[in-house]
Amino acid sequence: MPSSPTVEPTHADSQLRRADGLLQVLLQLPDPRRRRGVRHRVAGIVAVALTAVLAGARSYAGIASWTADLSVEQRAQVGLTRPRAPDASTFRRVLGCLDAVVLDAVVGAFVWTRTATVDGRRVIALDGKTVRGARTTTDAGTDHAPHLVAAFDHASGTVLGQLAIAAKSNEIPTVRTVLAGFDLTDVVVSVDAMHTQTDTAATIIAGGGDYVFTVKANQPTLYAACKHLPWRDVPAHSAVQKGHGRRVRRTIKVLAAPAWITFTGAAQIAQIRRTVAQGGKTTVEVVYVITSADHRAAPPRVLAAWVQGHWGIENRVHWVRDVTFDEDRSQIRTGHGPQVMATLRNTAISLLRLAGATNIAEALRHHARQPDRPINLLLTS
Repeated sequence: MPSSPTVEPTHADSQLRRADGLLQVLLQLPDPRRRRGVRHRVAGIVAVALTAVLAGARSYAGIASWTADLSVEQRAQVGLTRPRAPDASTFRRVLGCLDAVVLDAVVGAFVWTRTATVDGRRVIALDGKTVRGARTTTDAGTDHAPHLVAAFDHASGTVLGQLAIAAKSNEIPTVRTVLAGFDLTDVVVSVDAMHTQTDTAATIIAGGGDYVFTVKANQPTLYAACKHLPWRDVPAHSAVQKGHGRRVRRTIKVLAAPAWITFTGAAQIAQIRRTVAQGGKTTVEVVYVITSADHRAAPPRVLAAWVQGHWGIENRVHWVRDVTFDEDRSQIRTGHGPQVMATLRNTAISLLRLAGATNIAEALRHHARQPDRPINLLLTS
């Protein structure tokens, strides 16, 4: 059966079903405000903020302007039933104090129900991104910016979850915390070399999944062992890709992991050579990969696709947030605002991908031209 992320019972009224719409899911969000003086439901505020982000809004002021331009009927469709639209200070106050962890959990669970496995397996990439525009100076005089670890579905290009790194911590334990929120049965997890850790491997295997780890010099013994395997005697599988004035040849060689390599769960080791010819120059990069998936689950071409697909989180999520949404220049810095806005951007990207969009910038312009478009996307998701 398809896997699904777990949502804490205190954070959700019931287990998500495929029939639950996103607007219905947002009703599970707890309201952080005192009851007295509340004019707009928190689900309505988040929902209309998401429609604004789907139309390209990047700030609280932009969200408020978008909302003010909607008709009373359009606002009511997303849960804002009062005649007067919330202003920028309301969005700043509510989104700044909203529980970002719960928001990520319920939205991630929703997106999971909209995605599917490929050949019976789901492949997830995890990677971190710093929200540089939200950098602030602490009492100790040091700079701090939120660093968020996201989980990305290779096949659909959607974001399945996100978690902020706690103070005085780093990406490595945060990745394991993110993974603990998913049912990893038959899931393949890809991460970069920083996370080639035995504890992370053990977490994935214990959950019923497989890992694909890049091996670099931060694991010197393992790296040396991989480098000195008899690669000359191993048959190669190659693929060539052309475009944007360059030619890329990727060659993969795969060996069963020898018994003397004791990394947790290791079943296969691969050498991947990437040769790029562009503008009369040729560069060659060789990387090593270790995986717990055996040759039946991950023959060379499948393993190569998993490795290449991992970088979709950089190209299809982080790059889009930086360039299309201009996230690194966002002036939202206080409270949970930076993480909540990052989640709204992730959700917008996911909804647009699920709707078939391949160019997010063009999709935002398309939705900005007619307010009914992002509202309908939200209501029909």
